[in-house]
Amino acid sequence: MDAEMTGATETILSPSSTAVDISPDKDCGILKEIIKEGDGIETPAHGSRVFVHYVGTLTDGTKFDSSRDRGKPFEFNLGKGSVIKSWDVGVATMKKGEVAVFTCKSEYAYGKNGNPPTIPPDATLIFEIEVIDWTGEDLSQKKDGGIIRYQITKGEGSSTPNEGAIVEVTIVGKHGDRVFEERELSYPLGEGSEFGICDGLERAIEKFRKGEKSRIELKAKYAFKEEGNSELNIPPNADIIYEVELKNFEKAKESWSLDSAEKIEQAKFFKEKGTNYFKTEKYPLALKMYKKVVSFTEFDSGFQGDLDTERKALLVVGYLNLALCHLKLQDHVEARDQCDEALKLEPSSEKGLFRRGQANLGLGEPERAKADFEAVLKLEPNNKAAANNVILCNKKIKEQEGREKKIYANMFEKFAQRDREKEEEWRRNQPDVMKTLGEWGQDEREREMTDFERENPNILMLNSTSDEFKNM
Repeated sequence: MDAEMTGATETILSPSSTAVDISPDKDCGILKEIIKEGDGIETPAHGSRVFVHYVGTLTDGTKFDSSRDRGKPFEFNLGKGSVIKSWDVGVATMKKGEVAVFTCKSEYAYGKNGNPPTIPPDATLIFEIEVIDWTGEDLSQKKDGGIIRYQITKGEGSSTPNEGAIVEVTIVGKHGDRVFEERELSYPLGEGSEFGICDGLERAIEKFRKGEKSRIELKAKYAFKEEGNSELNIPPNADIIYEVELKNFEKAKESWSLDSAEKIEQAKFFKEKGTNYFKTEKYPLALKMYKKVVSFTEFDSGFQGDLDTERKALLVVGYLNLALCHLKLQDHVEARDQCDEALKLEPSSEKGLFRRGQANLGLGEPERAKADFEAVLKLEPNNKAAANNVILCNKKIKEQEGREKKIYANMFEKFAQRDREKEEEWRRNQPDVMKTLGEWGQDEREREMTDFERENPNILMLNSTSDEFKNM
């Protein structure tokens, strides 16, 4: 960084001859001058959480901001547009521990308007930046650090694969220093468990662009969990690393892009696929397929005549099969909700009523369950399963009433015991009349005689001390 004098006192800072143009268009919009070399060769990837110190000045040397003055590093997600463009471009070129000065034209900073009151319009800015550290991009939904991506090669464009897209990937899996798998495969995204792809890796691939290569670090709960993987010699609760390259992908068809007949065709395709998964007890995968059935048929726009009739039938089946999957997965609330959706469309659906009854039983609501099973029997009196469930509901209701009766009995006994204790406490707090001074008290002899006692001197009074009678 060089300083030039203009006039008597004004100093203008300008980049030195060693500064390098790193602007995307090579228009000298971002010039970089390394002050201190960093460590190694790795630089932070797109999406990384970067920790830096910086000092920002105008070209006249006026400092307008400094993390060092605040005594706390600044952190941001690289490449996400949360900072000015020159930062996203410049910091991506830096190594850990590197210190560099960036001269940034206004189009890569705050533009023609500036950022009043500290940065004037159309201002060129100078930043000294030190990269302290960075972490990979957290791709987990809960942002718990369970799925971390370190980008090695940036992908093309902005498009990413959607659920159901056919993806072509190369994966290399490592546990510690050991490579436990290395292969190329093509599969429908979202069905990875059928192809030995763990949940966390699927989540990561959803964020890839074509041609991208990244290192994915997975915590155990997003990898092979508590069970581990004996075939791959992965122990329980093991963290693992994958190096993944997305070679190509073909997006799955979206509902909005299809006409009515194509939507029906897609719904039938996923219904059959879901049924196959269900038959092999792969309920989470079946659930995904039946959700697809609903997504292609839930809106009636564009459907007419026989196609609309077929759409409604497929939609009811979609809801009912979703309910069945949720019952198998012990998710009774969601099962009941799906039955409710089916019964809105077809109030006399035996399957809808029966499965809702099962869900209500699972939720500990036998009276509501009984009403559903009795409704089934009205539609089909010979339905033995419904009849047996009515008997079961009656038993549950009786058990529930017994428990409630016992609870109330115990409650009333506690109230009665509390009343007895309060009454006993009240009694303890009352004065003992036998211990008070008065007509029969210890001081009886010391008090003045009454007129009655004077007129009747031969009356015998009880001596309170000796329990003997004496002549008063």
